[in-house]
Amino acid sequence: MTAESMPPTPPEGPEAPAPPPPTPRVPRFGPDAIRTPANVVTICRLLFTIPVLMMVLDGEPGSESWTTFTGWFVLWITDWLDGWLARRDGTTRSGAFLDPLADKVLVMGGLITLAVRGDFAWLPVVIIGVREVFISVYRSAAAKRGISMPARRLGKWKATIQYFAVAAALFPPTADTPWVADTALWVAVALTVISGIDLVVNSRRDAASMGRATR
Repeated sequence: MTAESMPPTPPEGPEAPAPPPPTPRVPRFGPDAIRTPANVVTICRLLFTIPVLMMVLDGEPGSESWTTFTGWFVLWITDWLDGWLARRDGTTRSGAFLDPLADKVLVMGGLITLAVRGDFAWLPVVIIGVREVFISVYRSAAAKRGISMPARRLGKWKATIQYFAVAAALFPPTADTPWVADTALWVAVALTVISGIDLVVNSRRDAASMGRATR
């Protein structure tokens, strides 16, 4: 077939319309909600922290039980679970208050209990405790000035290593090798201090930016 005998190419029509954007997911709960699945998990973590810490306190250094370790591990998992539920159903002001509170009670309770028992030295535990109190007070003062201080990546790593340090001290296979938990604890101390400095520096930068914007 020659070029002259080929049928003409039909002109291209208008472009197909772009598909509509996906409908944004409506949160299941508003910011003022209190009775949410995430808060239920958080409150359960707070309540079950007491018996787990009592089991830790009743144990002897270097002779851990799987029951105590499992209790700690389950509480650790609930920290991830309530965060996932909050992202799925919508974050709330009550959850923003309860979740960090439950985390601090659990982690500091575990560290202090192990220090009382003699597994951990008091110095790293005190450093972590002072930092947590200072950042909590600083964050509250910043919030009154309208400055938000959300959790940063370093802070999440810090929390993970803190949980791991306690877990390593309670894990039966490593109970008689304290250097594992001690190393994790001092790494947690370093991340705790660095993440605190990071939070303060970034909050001051945000405050300076807000000041320039209002001029």
